[in-house]
Amino acid sequence: MRILVVEDEDAIARGLRFNFEREGHQVDVAGNGPTALEIYESAQPPIDLVVLDLMLPQMSGYEICRTLRRLDAEIPIMALSARTLPEDKVQAFDVGVDQYMTKPFSLPELLSRVNNLLNRRRRALERRAVRPTEDVVRFSDVAVDFGRFELRRNNEVHALTTREQELLRYFLEHDGVVLSRTRLQSDVWKDSAEISSRSIDNFVMRLRRMIEQDPSSPRHLLSIRGTGYRFVLEPNHNSPDDAVEPDATQS
Repeated sequence: MRILVVEDEDAIARGLRFNFEREGHQVDVAGNGPTALEIYESAQPPIDLVVLDLMLPQMSGYEICRTLRRLDAEIPIMALSARTLPEDKVQAFDVGVDQYMTKPFSLPELLSRVNNLLNRRRRALERRAVRPTEDVVRFSDVAVDFGRFELRRNNEVHALTTREQELLRYFLEHDGVVLSRTRLQSDVWKDSAEISSRSIDNFVMRLRRMIEQDPSSPRHLLSIRGTGYRFVLEPNHNSPDDAVEPDATQS
């Protein structure tokens, strides 16, 4: 399983990485919120657990947790904090933390809690895997299985995060329509203040790597200069991108 450690104290971060890797897990480490979110959004395979310090530079752990919950409501999150007051714990649980441990912590207890969260994650992924597969969309050499959160192209299988799947479904539902970043932010991210144009671009780049033969020269997920993107289910090489105008409903 893959664990993201968000911790600005280097000694603690190194210790967590060492012990999690010794348990057989893949570990990513970030020292601040923006870096953590960038790693989380770009990780392939996806992150299975976030271990999060609440007192961080640039963004608090509470802000990071809120953003993670918007990206994936099911991702397990464990908070580590020197704060011991009941109201601190209540605030953490209110923003979506699953487990709360105070510093200094017992390593055996930490590993036990981590294993419990990862087992829960594993069971959730297994439930996804046995869902019916009727919700499958095929185009070109790509098959998207929305029931399994999977995208297949040739012999490669990519696990989709919740937000990647929502964005891809939205593009498929608007085949041929030019979609501005503002419209994507409104309809896919529900006007979340945490999502930036750059973050949307990063999501699109990740989808391109999955669906395009050559992501640097896309045939399906096209950029429209100065506006946003257009998804084309059946590309027509004789139709230049710049001939397409945004539809009247978009921002």
